Amino acid sequence: MAVITTARRRLAATVAVLGVAPLVLAGLSAAPATAHGSLSDPASRVSACFAEGPESPRSAACKAAVAAGGTQALYDWNGVNIANAAGKHRELIPDGQLCSAGNDKFKGLDLPRADWPSTPMEAGSHTFRFRATAPHKGSFELYLTRASYDPAQPLKWSDLQEEPFATVTDPALENGSYVFDGTVPRASGRQLIYTVWQRSDSPEAFYACSDVVFGGEAGGGGAAGATPAPTASAPTEAEIDEGAGKSSVEHDGHGDDDAATGAEVTEAAPAGAAESGGAGANAPEPNNVAASPVGEVLAETGGSRSSSYLAIGGGAALAVGASVLFVSVRRRAAGGAHRA
Repeated sequence: MAVITTARRRLAATVAVLGVAPLVLAGLSAAPATAHGSLSDPASRVSACFAEGPESPRSAACKAAVAAGGTQALYDWNGVNIANAAGKHRELIPDGQLCSAGNDKFKGLDLPRADWPSTPMEAGSHTFRFRATAPHKGSFELYLTRASYDPAQPLKWSDLQEEPFATVTDPALENGSYVFDGTVPRASGRQLIYTVWQRSDSPEAFYACSDVVFGGEAGGGGAAGATPAPTASAPTEAEIDEGAGKSSVEHDGHGDDDAATGAEVTEAAPAGAAESGGAGANAPEPNNVAASPVGEVLAETGGSRSSSYLAIGGGAALAVGASVLFVSVRRRAAGGAHRA
């Protein structure tokens, strides 16, 4: 009887181990997939307002955006997205909601105004920068508004030129930003550049509205009698540090589609990001941080291949070992019962 009791205890322990193994493997397959960002040159509305300070923005337009949608939208500057866009941008985003991508949290970005913080722009070659807090493979399309665009009216799809003036797939990642060149068409006065970043490893897409001014200082070319807009600028290091840890996108979870399974998974913040008070992922502009040596791996998967393979291999070994132990215990139990 003692032999049988011992065998049963071992069998129970084995079953417990076998129960853990699938959970380990399931956890690995549901590893967080993250991808966020916004255009930083020329600065998007949301990143420019974040630079002013979500709690006390300086410009009238950013103050109005906070009044309409609250401060959290600015802390989540890199989360203007549609998780299941799959290239259907015009079908999913209604007229008048292009800057928010139809997301109510960002509705303040859709306010029709001629005084949004803006960036001086000239026709010809320009180097664009898109800050990617979690890089992935994908393509960028940049559209310029038509000559008839009126910033005092809600932005419609018909306000954009039919074809993008810049298109690039998998551009180089430099110091945390995608960097690529484009040839800007001739234009005059206040216009808007609309950016679409469509991931190729997921149906998720990100959107950005950048206010630009041709032919003079930023803030010119608006509607008659409009107050000149301040020049859009990147956040300072102090502003970035102050906003770190307050993004619900990065720290409280964000629905995202896993590239391998298509299932929705929850994003986790980088370890220690909230506690450290550093810039972390909440940084619209790179802060003199050297490019990661595994940048290409991140661009494909959002994580290190080696760590994933090691984890999966360990989980598989655990499952196989538990199976062998299970068979061994059953045999011992059977032998003990027979002798008894």
